[in-house]
Amino acid sequence: MRALRAWALALVLVGAAACSSPPEAFWPGGRAPDASARRDAARNAERMIGSPYRSRGTSPAGFDCSGLVVYSYAEAGVPGLPRTASSLERATRPVSLGELEPGDLLFFRLSGPKTSHVAIYVGDRSFVHAPSRGKRVERVSFDHVYWSELLGRAGRLAP
Repeated sequence: MRALRAWALALVLVGAAACSSPPEAFWPGGRAPDASARRDAARNAERMIGSPYRSRGTSPAGFDCSGLVVYSYAEAGVPGLPRTASSLERATRPVSLGELEPGDLLFFRLSGPKTSHVAIYVGDRSFVHAPSRGKRVERVSFDHVYWSELLGRAGRLAP
């Protein structure tokens, strides 16, 4: 039993170290998108406003939330981003809402403590996202009564 506890503690410590490792570990050669690429990604997301929602969608024919982020960054010259909201969150470093720049990501907790939705900050206290089935990619204000309550944290794809 003692060996099992020691093994479990080692797993927790290794997991905690992995979770707290800097986002540079994600980027080949430690090169994350710069401010220019993040701004381009934000503009790309804005160009997709009106595109339909599609589960697992990653193109203008239809997007889900993380598919919109992956597409917008790929079009900005940053391919290969993780494909889920929670894995995108792990590839960022936290930023405060006061530090937000276009292209930063916003992570929402729609039900429970786990991140389940992601959006791209585009400036002027607003973001672009692919909300849900039956809806279209849209721009939303931070003051929106529904989304403001669900915002978990903001993050930047940067070293």
